[in-house]
Amino acid sequence: MEQARKQELAEIARKIRVGIIEGVYHAGCGHPGGSLGIADLMACLYFEEMKIDPSQPKMEGRDRFVLSKGHTAPALYATLANRGFFPVEELNTLRHTGSRLQGHPDMKHIPGVDMSTGSLGQGISAACGMALAAKISGAAYRTYAVLGDGESEEGQVWEAAMFAAHYKLDNLCAVLDWNGLQIDGPITEVMNPTPHDEKFRAFGWHVISIDGNDFDAIEAAFREARTVKGKPTVIIARTVKGKGVSYMENAVEWHGAAPKEEQYKVALRDLGEEA
Repeated sequence: MEQARKQELAEIARKIRVGIIEGVYHAGCGHPGGSLGIADLMACLYFEEMKIDPSQPKMEGRDRFVLSKGHTAPALYATLANRGFFPVEELNTLRHTGSRLQGHPDMKHIPGVDMSTGSLGQGISAACGMALAAKISGAAYRTYAVLGDGESEEGQVWEAAMFAAHYKLDNLCAVLDWNGLQIDGPITEVMNPTPHDEKFRAFGWHVISIDGNDFDAIEAAFREARTVKGKPTVIIARTVKGKGVSYMENAVEWHGAAPKEEQYKVALRDLGEEA
């Protein structure tokens, strides 16, 4: 990736992270840790990889995206806002009564959201359905899904993995956000789902392992995924939970907690923004 473009994406990811902090702080609740960790992936997806048009959120030929780990909705909302689907200022209404920005994505009210998610394991199944629909109808769109490493403890994830390989869904690209932490602690201590790479290969997937906070690696992975024929692809992306905010990085207590006023100010300063 050219250096200038990498810098542009880094600035977009920074703005996404600022939007995450703004939303969660003003809500007084939410899930900042995992949201911050996937900001680089979301920037690449929505500003580099996917075929979408904010002026036509329901455009028939658009690529589809499913946030299977629906609790990281702050990342999706901040991405959609910065991409032009709705005003950035609206992020401050997250989880407020009357706001369309609910705690989990809502496809009925939020432009750019292709699937309502929240119950872990179900999003990747919906993504499989979208990809199969494209195969049946001869549509050219691709389907992308982001799921969590803790989410992979759900049996439904592996049913979906079996389904995707059986139907040769090479138009499906899943990204497993592997930050190693879930609400109750390290995933290997709660209910160890590793090794993810060997399991997905055994289920018939093409596997790519990358640093999920590195733009060159992310771009190369999506490019490789587009070349794969006859099987679905999973990108296992090693990320830093809480990425960009000093006291949130690799700290499990920030899986689902909102910063207080002083913490909010520190977070914004860490992200190059003034409170």
